[in-house]
Amino acid sequence: MGTILHFGLGNFARAHLLDYTDQAGGWDVVGVSLRSSSVRDGLARQGFEYDLCVQGQGVRRIKALRDVLVAPNDRAEIIDVMADAEIISATVTEKGYHLDAAGKLNLQDPAIAADLAGQGPTTLIGFLAFGLAERRKPVTVLSCDNRMENGKTLETAVAVFSEAAGLDLNLDAVHFPNAMVDRITPATTDAVRAISGDPMAVPTEAFSEWVIEDNFAGPHPDWPGVQLVDDVAPHEMRKLRMLNGAHSLLAYAGLERGLTYVHEAVRDPVLRPLVSELMKDAGATLPAALQAQAPDYADALLRRFENPELAHRLDQIAMDGSQKLPYRFVPTLRETGSKAVIVGMRAWISYCMSETAKGRALNDPCAMEIASAVKQPDPVVPLLGLVGAEDLAPLIRK
Repeated sequence: MGTILHFGLGNFARAHLLDYTDQAGGWDVVGVSLRSSSVRDGLARQGFEYDLCVQGQGVRRIKALRDVLVAPNDRAEIIDVMADAEIISATVTEKGYHLDAAGKLNLQDPAIAADLAGQGPTTLIGFLAFGLAERRKPVTVLSCDNRMENGKTLETAVAVFSEAAGLDLNLDAVHFPNAMVDRITPATTDAVRAISGDPMAVPTEAFSEWVIEDNFAGPHPDWPGVQLVDDVAPHEMRKLRMLNGAHSLLAYAGLERGLTYVHEAVRDPVLRPLVSELMKDAGATLPAALQAQAPDYADALLRRFENPELAHRLDQIAMDGSQKLPYRFVPTLRETGSKAVIVGMRAWISYCMSETAKGRALNDPCAMEIASAVKQPDPVVPLLGLVGAEDLAPLIRK
């Protein structure tokens, strides 16, 4: 019935979009790995099928993936598939959008600048701009990343890039629905591989949610359980501020306390009350229609976090903090002055300083800026500036 071209084949994409599409039937997915060929090579050895290990539900074989292309080697093929795919989707994480602290495309970002100079494309933004400029029929571009207004954000970034590149791109024929995605998906471990017998197996929880703005340019799979709505914003806000905000608090404060996994951190007698407080404060910032649901949602999140079988590593969540905290911490802090969020922000600052002091570069697109900031006599303001919150320094210092 149709083809989805999906950028970014990490575990989350294979546990979420590919699982939904496999269950829908009738559609196939061509994946794009933007950097490494390792995922492609591993999947190719088994016909692009893999096991999805769903906690409490057993193992499901995912067969919707038809092929995987690798950006450095297969640029022309990727552009060709873009010309005919019904949907172009992406799970490239927050840093894959190459935005500055104000949420705008950073034209000075080295990868974006290289794409503009004709040395690629290598980025999602570059591929979309060049590929859509050659396309002559409507298409849906569907973001599956944790950003507020992810579709609108992606559309704006592509438009800015296209103008800078001098491309003749008609975005009126391209629909960018906003979407909210949710499924806790940790990194694969040797234990998971041993249980499954599949070296490319993906572990995930039973819970899964996908809310999409009903703004498609053409057909889409009949994804089971997907909510098509007029406005995704309340759902995005609930998830980013409560679930993801709590995750980041657990990550930075948990690592500071010598913990390794989410299920350990959420049971810690110091961190547990802080997480509950953060969720309560974040819930108070939601639209009135969702505030009444916030306590039950928070209880459900705590149960999900407590699941030891997921073995969700705190250092995995701690990556790319400069890209995550503007959505997970800053709005709640601005609106409520949440003491729990202040603890989380201080823990992030301590994490940045500690990792740098140990001579370790952070896994963050702003790693160089962070390293420079922590060398300042007062690192708080420059670090907060990286997440658009330098004006909140007095709160953090109290």
